[in-house]
Formats: sequence, C-alpha cells, structure tokens
Amino acid sequence: MLITSSKMKITMKQMHWKSDLKKTRLALAGMVFFILFSAGTNGAAQEAPEDLTATIHADQTGKPIPPFMYGMFTELLHNMFEHGIWAEMLSDRKFFYPVDNSEELVPRNTRRHQNRWRPVGPEKNVVMDTDQAYVGKHSPQIILDGTSPIGIKQAGMWLRTGKEYTGRIILYGDPETKVEVSLVWGPGSSERETVVIDHLTGNYMKYPFHFTAGGDTNDGTLEITGTGKGSFHIGAVSLMPADNLHGFRPDLINILKEMNSGIYRLVGGNFVSNYEWRHGIGDPDRRPPRYDYAWNTVESNDVGTDELITMCELIGVEPYLVVNSGFGDAYCAAQWVEYVNGPRESPNGMLRAANGHPEPYGVKYWGIGNEMYGVWQMGHMSAGQYSIKHNFFAEAMLEKDPTIEIIGCGATILEASTVARHDRKKSPSGLPYDFLSPDDWSGTLLSGSYQNIDYLAEHAYPPFNMYFDSEKQEWVQAERTMQEIIRITPGRIKGAVECMKEYEKRIPGLKDKHITLWLDEWISGGDLGTAACLHELFRNTNYISMAGYTGFNGLYAMNDVSSVISSTGQLYRLYRNHLGTVPLKVTGNSPVQPLQGTPLVDIPTTPPGSSTSPLDVFAALNEDQSKLTISVVNPMQTSQQLNIRIEGTNVGNQARVWTLIPPTREQRRNQLENPVKVQESETRFRSPVTVEPMSITLYELEVR
Repeated sequence: MLITSSKMKITMKQMHWKSDLKKTRLALAGMVFFILFSAGTNGAAQEAPEDLTATIHADQTGKPIPPFMYGMFTELLHNMFEHGIWAEMLSDRKFFYPVDNSEELVPRNTRRHQNRWRPVGPEKNVVMDTDQAYVGKHSPQIILDGTSPIGIKQAGMWLRTGKEYTGRIILYGDPETKVEVSLVWGPGSSERETVVIDHLTGNYMKYPFHFTAGGDTNDGTLEITGTGKGSFHIGAVSLMPADNLHGFRPDLINILKEMNSGIYRLVGGNFVSNYEWRHGIGDPDRRPPRYDYAWNTVESNDVGTDELITMCELIGVEPYLVVNSGFGDAYCAAQWVEYVNGPRESPNGMLRAANGHPEPYGVKYWGIGNEMYGVWQMGHMSAGQYSIKHNFFAEAMLEKDPTIEIIGCGATILEASTVARHDRKKSPSGLPYDFLSPDDWSGTLLSGSYQNIDYLAEHAYPPFNMYFDSEKQEWVQAERTMQEIIRITPGRIKGAVECMKEYEKRIPGLKDKHITLWLDEWISGGDLGTAACLHELFRNTNYISMAGYTGFNGLYAMNDVSSVISSTGQLYRLYRNHLGTVPLKVTGNSPVQPLQGTPLVDIPTTPPGSSTSPLDVFAALNEDQSKLTISVVNPMQTSQQLNIRIEGTNVGNQARVWTLIPPTREQRRNQLENPVKVQESETRFRSPVTVEPMSITLYELEVR
C-alpha cells in the first residue's frame, strides 16, 4: 500500500467542518479515510529498535472479552436502510414530495440515492390532493383526458434479467378508469411488463403485482398510467425483489450474520431526538413519512420497531433500543417499552399483537437519549437538568418492565471537550474541565442518577487532524503520521477509562456498583486504526463491556444488486472467529511516545497501545486455553522484525497466520470488483517474525 510521503496539511475549511455537529458526525467516518491516505509516514514517526520485543505473559489474564465488544451502531440515516439493507427499490413511495418536474426538493433531502417521481403527460394533470390523502399530507390525483395515458413514473432502478420483483399499489378512482403498472427495462415496446388494473372502486384498495425483468439495466422505471375519463388517486406504491427476507436484502443479511457481532444499537444517533416510535408500527403503507430535522431528510418509517427487531433475529444479535429523550418524554418512552416487552393483555401489548407479534420481544437493553450533551441535539439541556430527566425516564420505563437494563447518555470530559471544539465556545474555566463541574456531563449525570444507570454510553469522534494547545486554549492544526493517526481513537478509549476510574474515586457508592462504559459510537483511522481500537477495547474489559462501530454498513461494499464483505468486515470476522477471548498482559522494550495534545482534553494521561512501538501488539487465550493468539498492527510503510517471547505457558512450533492488508484509497472504491481477502497460511513459528508493511497479522499457536 503506497502512501504519499508528504505530511498532511488540511485546513478546517478544506475539511468542511460545521459548527453544527449533527451534519458531520457520520461524515467523519468517510473523512478519516481521506486523512489516512494523505498522511505521511516519515517525520515524527517512531522507529523500532533493532531488537524490538513483545513479551506475552500467559499467566497474567484480564477479564474476558464480551461478545458485545464487536457490536454495531445503526441509525435510520443516509442509506444504511433506505436503498441499503432494506430491499425497497422505490424512493418516496408514500409521496412526501409533490410529483412534478422541479429540480430541487423542498424541504431539502440529504439522503443519497434519492430518485424522483415525475409526471407522465402534462404536469398540470398530476395534482397533490390534501382532501383525499391516503397517508401523510397529500396523495397524487391523476386527472385523465380521455385520450392519452397520464400518470407518474420513477426511474433509476437496477434490474437484472430473470429476476422476480413483487409489489403493491394503493388506488382508488372512477370505475371507468383503467390503470397500467409497468416495469420497464428498455426503450422498446417489448422491453416492459405490464399489469392492468381495471376494477377501481370509490375507496382506496391494495392491488398486488409481480414482474420478471427481461433485461439488465441500471436505469429501470416503474410507470403508473391511466386511461379513460375522470381521475384516480395513488396512495402508496412498493417494489422489492421477490427474494427479500422480511423486507431485507438477503445478501446483506447473510454478510452481517457472518460477523457474529453480538449486539446492534437501534434507532440511535441524532435522529432519535425527533423520532416518534408510533409512526414506525402497524401497516407500513399507513405509516406517515416524516421530516427528520436532525439530518434534513425524509424518513419513510418503513423500518420501525418490529422490522428492526426482526433484523436482529435474522442476523443473530441482541437489539439495543434508544428512546427519544430529546423532544420525547418519559411517558412515551414507557409506552414503547410496553409495546416491545409488555404482556399481550397490556394496552400496548395488545397493539403489538394486532400488528402480528403476540409474544413479547423481551428486549433487555434500553438507552435513554443520544448525545444530549451536545447543543446540536434537539431537546439539549444542561447536565444538571438532564440528570433529573434521565431519572424520570428510567423510573417510568422500569415500571413497565423491571428487568430491562438502562444505558445512560454519557460524555466524559474528553468527549465534552470534543463537543466544545465544535461549539467554538471557550469555557470560562478553560480546558481541561474539572471533574464533577457543571461542564463534566458524565460526572454530573452519574452523581445524580447512577442508581438508575446500569451502563454509561460514550462516543468517540476525535479530531484526527487537530490537537488542543493548553497554553493557547485553542484547537490547532496537526501534522500526523500514519503511526499517530491510528492511535487517536485508542487514546480516547483509554482516556474515557481513566475518567471512569476518577468518577469511582469521587462519587460515593459508584465504585460498588461499577458501571461500565458502552462505547456505542466510534470511528477510527481506517482498518489499521480499527484494529488498534479493538486492541485498546480488549485491554480495558474491566471498564468497557460494549462497543458499537459506526456503522454496520461499513462491513460490506455494495451496489443495488450485489455486495461483498469489505476489508473492515474481513477484520471483524477474522477477530471474532479466531482471536482469543481471554486478554493477556503484553510488555515490550519500546514505549509509545505521547501524542500532541492535552491530557483529559484530547489525549489520556498515559499513551494508549503496547510498549512495542511502532507496532501495536495484543494477545489472548481462547476460552479453554488450548490456543494462544497474537495480533499485530504495523502502521509503517516497511516490514518490521518482532521478537516474541511467551512466558507462563508452552506453545507448539507451528502457527496459523492470517494477514490483512487494508486497501488503498482507490482499492477501497473498487472493493466490489476487487474484494480484499485475508491471506491465510501455516508456518513454523520462529522468533523474530516479519510483520508485513501496513498490515494486521494474527498468529495462532497451540498451547501444550
């Protein structure tokens, strides 16, 4: 993998930072790859000593790695679900927007892959009727002229020869009207299949249809036209591949199932603070599309509570739901708990049963709010007030189901300092914040609410191209090497653990309860950084029991008709399937140098990683202690020699070896055509080992 030798110099303007963080949070996950592939590997890079040695202490173990450490973050955002894992092929299928020939959507829609409904025939003959709307504010009324076909169409669909598609349309109109629904894959009259509906009534009715594509195209069209006199209304339309699994794409479900991620955070993110769960249950055609003010997009509400839990069942993970503590209230949150977990005879349990799920789902993990410490978050308030609000929510939710476990909306002083960077406001007291001060969100929340918290959420979206200068009290531009970039998020992880230890010292009773962190949103410096983050998480299992990578759609590369496991997915699958679960102490002879920054603002008080710089080394035993695994991250552009000493046990001299070389920027764009593979081999294990440049390597040894 080739990296430019020049150091990174990216201005704030070039990175398009917004003071409104809600517009940049998930965009960071993409930006970091630009940073990663613009970074140099010279300059301040720490060179390895000639006798670089890692000592594995097999008799010094840590708390086992919980399966939830491989968890994933999801949000009904961009194309995670719509034109992503959800198989619906149509955009705006319930007509939030008018059907016209305009160029812009008002209000604007930031969702990618957004196709438009357009008139067939004169635009004036398509009227958005508010009096006879089927769902939402209006439905299109098609006014016929008795001569030519008039209606609507949507293009931009990927169709494949011989593939079957199923759908439905909700119509009502004059009995003399004949409606034709056509799937079109080419310009010729024979390059379409048409279903005729000629028995309309005076009430909205649902009409199913089925097509088999007769050709390949990436610009297929669904066309709905009518002939005759009078008019007809279209309430909603749906089109999916016939092989969908409960509405989900089977290829993506199968990939995610392979990851064995443990837990998915659902309905999370900024979105949740203006989310109404009742809009996402019941007949999907009757669920109103609503504007999402967090991300300036439209949410169709096709994927709601029942669908999300079904997805978790399909891929074999625990659901972790987050309630709306922004514009929402405790009563609404408690009603949602009852809908999901309440007995069939309870009011919301009866509603769940009416929607096809008579038995309670038994969802155990419930988060209260998302990033409520941020001024970008709808319903934001001070930490002191939010502590009171959290208690209201927890008590109401636990009354409906006392068995659930509550995840509080936390932000240690490191995350709060990152927030201050985006707010562009200087604290009167300056940074770092004082523990348990009003600026310390987690400290304040734990002080007033820890009795109602089982786990504490923490997010990690650190700046990769900046550091905090304590003397200037400013965030300044940084010139990072690759070696430094991959340690940024591990530093945030270690700093959050340091804060939790400090809270236990300062808050009476907290240490006895020992609340652990759920790092349920985080990003890293590419795949090398992701591996380094996982190492840091695994080193801190006493204080971190769950992590949710942002986001699950990073585990695959896809287009509308095909998908492959991405390099990130390959990494997760490799570690989940082959890395041991019992962490071991690792020492070395090359201490990690501190990063630029200020302790407890953007870096921990002690550097993250292993004392085997520039390599990051982690080791673990499997559950029955029959195998010892050693994972090594090499962020250098050159191969590295590493002496490995193993103390406290004896191992065989044969090793299975897996090597992952993360893709270049260009390769990452083309992973569908040239997927990244993990290289596997067996070799005689001799120290020193040669670690490939820019690689993640996992060694497995038999314990004698």
